[in-house]
Amino acid sequence: MKPIVTEKAVMMIERENTLTFEVDRRMNKDKIKKEFAKLFDVKIDRVRILVRNTKKYARIKLNLAHFFSNTPAYILHL
Repeated sequence: MKPIVTEKAVMMIERENTLTFEVDRRMNKDKIKKEFAKLFDVKIDRVRILVRNTKKYARIKLNLAHFFSNTPAYILHL
């Protein structure tokens, strides 16, 4: 999983508490949710998938109990 840090992705973090990651094309929503929750010890409300060309992106909406400001900053530095 590789974090996406674009202007749109940062706006989604601030407004919707949603993180965007580039993920392996073979991963499904359940695998992404379990891996992310295990790695960062957060609760996830929803995972949305976007496939463009040869890349697959996951938009991960964190639970309201886990605002991004409370989430470790190293998520963006993976």
